[in-house]
Amino acid sequence: KRKLSHTKNTVEALKERISSKTKDLFERLEIMNAVELKARYDIELEEYAKRIQIESRLLGDLARNHIIPTAMRYQNLLVTNCAQLKSMYEKDFKSVAQDQLDVIEKISFYIKDIQEGVDAMTLSRKRANTQDLQDRAESYCYKVLPFLEQIRNNCDKLELLVEDELWPLPKYRELLFIN
Repeated sequence: KRKLSHTKNTVEALKERISSKTKDLFERLEIMNAVELKARYDIELEEYAKRIQIESRLLGDLARNHIIPTAMRYQNLLVTNCAQLKSMYEKDFKSVAQDQLDVIEKISFYIKDIQEGVDAMTLSRKRANTQDLQDRAESYCYKVLPFLEQIRNNCDKLELLVEDELWPLPKYRELLFIN
């Protein structure tokens, strides 16, 4: 109704800064000229790319050095427990330990998906860093940022599966509700 632009991400929103309509408005009101607008645009693009780069590095580090090792530790506990159950209930092992076997399988899936996501994200980040400013920001937006969501979703699912005492980071419910 109001003919407002509807941009879905930061890169597209920042492009509005250098559109001819925006340039005309800023120059007509003597706020900034085209060179100043372009300079601010470049600074904001670079800042955006740097923020996504830092967030992706941090997420990769947390995933590889904290979340995956913790999930593997918990998985090993479950495997040990299953081995003991198998020795106790040889005939009925599947019915007794099926829930634990399902959790072990889920953990394996999430670990694999996180590792693959971190590897792909790192590769995308390296490719993005070789490009000029505009293409770098777009690569971070369209090729790196989706991995952050995928990795985080898998980490969130592991958080729900892994025992509280083993989890190295505060869980969401602990952040929301103080015990």
